[in-house]
Amino acid sequence: MRYMLTYDLMETVRNTNQWLGATALAMASYPAVGLVPSPAFRLMAAWGEVTERTFSRMVVKPGWGIASVVGDDGRDHVVSVDTVVKKPFGNLIHFKVQGRKRKDRKVLLVAPMSGHYATLLRSTVVSLLPDCEVYITDWHNARDIPVSMGKFDIEDYTLYLVEFMKALGHRCHVIAVCQPAPLALAATAYLAEDDPKAQPRTLTLIGGPIDPDATPTDVTDFGRRVTMGQLEQSMLQRVGFKYAGAGRMVYPGLLQLASFMSMNAEMHGKAFFDQVMRVAKGEGGDHDKHNRFYDEYLAVMDMPAEFYLSTVERIFKRRVVARNVFTVAGRQVDIGKITDVAVKVVEGEKDDISAPGQCLAALDLLTGLPDSKKYAHLEPGAGHYGIFAGKSWRENIRPLVLNFIDANTPPKKPRSVPAPGAANADGAGTGPATAAAE
Repeated sequence: MRYMLTYDLMETVRNTNQWLGATALAMASYPAVGLVPSPAFRLMAAWGEVTERTFSRMVVKPGWGIASVVGDDGRDHVVSVDTVVKKPFGNLIHFKVQGRKRKDRKVLLVAPMSGHYATLLRSTVVSLLPDCEVYITDWHNARDIPVSMGKFDIEDYTLYLVEFMKALGHRCHVIAVCQPAPLALAATAYLAEDDPKAQPRTLTLIGGPIDPDATPTDVTDFGRRVTMGQLEQSMLQRVGFKYAGAGRMVYPGLLQLASFMSMNAEMHGKAFFDQVMRVAKGEGGDHDKHNRFYDEYLAVMDMPAEFYLSTVERIFKRRVVARNVFTVAGRQVDIGKITDVAVKVVEGEKDDISAPGQCLAALDLLTGLPDSKKYAHLEPGAGHYGIFAGKSWRENIRPLVLNFIDANTPPKKPRSVPAPGAANADGAGTGPATAAAE
């Protein structure tokens, strides 16, 4: 019960701060305060506006905000978000571009389940939409999933990826970003034995911890230093009474956010102080740089306790993927069984979360894959975020990934169609003509 009360206490603190911000903004915005020749009320209103927005964003799932994309014809085409596969803990969704011929490149973005929503990859989706049919794993907030839906750990995550890959077929190209990289690799290996024709044509692993011990970081040091009992006691809580998942054990998003911000507390403090001053001067905007960043950064989701604990124990402590002893549903997954899926590894030179070498370890595990299908790229000067959503992604990595996809996509097979005067339904006439395939 204490875990549930602690969860509700955090939500109470968040709700109170949101109310304080709204109250300060309302009180300092009365017309009568304009008669007072002091900037105090303007500062109070600015503080209230920034505070209310800050704490209200913490419990809101951001929208994708992708209204349209420019097609090859130079026109704007409306983008709709369609659900392809619906599951309790996450859906496979498709960004359907209306009125545009389907693109040959079918890309599945595997988003991390690491505290933020899949919308963290919004800019990645936007950059790929003009050239690809884009699908993404849209993970649900654990607080909204009833306990009756059962558990969700890294094995379940892997099986979700297997199902999503099967749904998209062998023409799919998978791009796994950060945390899911080892599980995307395992899902591909699972398919290599279970249903080889459902494997993706290519697999791109971006900044993921395939072997956390290859290059130690603060994240890997934490994983080794803290015991599983300590994590369970200090990080896990039960969802409170307010949500559909009441009673479910989770690693709360608010607790994760506190950890994120504590690592750069001075920088975040200055950012919010500067924003208050800008709003007080009338220089703030609903979609200014500060709000665009923090609307996404502050929107956190609860992570299923089983997923968090199994990630730390099996990926970081026991290194089951790095040692190629990962089991799914009682069956060992052999990464060496991957023989014809081209694999590309992308790392950032200054990545302090998944340092260079951790993701590169995947290539050594692919013992059954020819060297001609193994690729690696180290982006100079790039940090973790930059290799999938920043300047480095836009200018260098994205073109390399698209070229990698094209280089490992077989040419279209010509399609035979009847030439004028060729065979009809009665079998009269001959002479097939060659036309372009779909």
